[in-house]
Amino acid sequence: MTDAKVQLLLDRDDISQVLHTYATAIDTRDWELLATCFAENLEADFRAFGGREVVKGRDAWVEIIKGTIAGLDATQHLTANHVHQIDGDTATLTAYLQALHRLDTARSDPEYTVGGYYVCNMVRGEENQNGGWRMQRYTLNVTWHRGNRDILRQAQRRLKSSA
Repeated sequence: MTDAKVQLLLDRDDISQVLHTYATAIDTRDWELLATCFAENLEADFRAFGGREVVKGRDAWVEIIKGTIAGLDATQHLTANHVHQIDGDTATLTAYLQALHRLDTARSDPEYTVGGYYVCNMVRGEENQNGGWRMQRYTLNVTWHRGNRDILRQAQRRLKSSA
């Protein structure tokens, strides 16, 4: 096996690890770990999920995720079918997603699940635990959902009332 092939395998693993770390950080509410997944100049496009605009900046985005997730009782983010396109120190990762959100005290159905895929534009450079790769821009493309989306609003109200 050539050095270039070995490097490609290492890069693929490191790039996928960023998304695995992202999911783990959200589901364990580890906001510092979550920040390690993003470049400082991150752009997050969640307009397909109801966001009004592309959010710019790692710290702003981590706070938005925290405000959406922290009031829930549980989440489970699963990714699969990772497809990598690597060009030197930049890459694109496309990965399927299912994200379960649960609020035990919901007024009706306590669960809301989103299905779709992420497109993550990655850059290598800033050293971190993910082999130097971080998300610079990522987009959530929602293709389906089921359950009670209102639990996200209920969880935000719950979080604000406990502050």
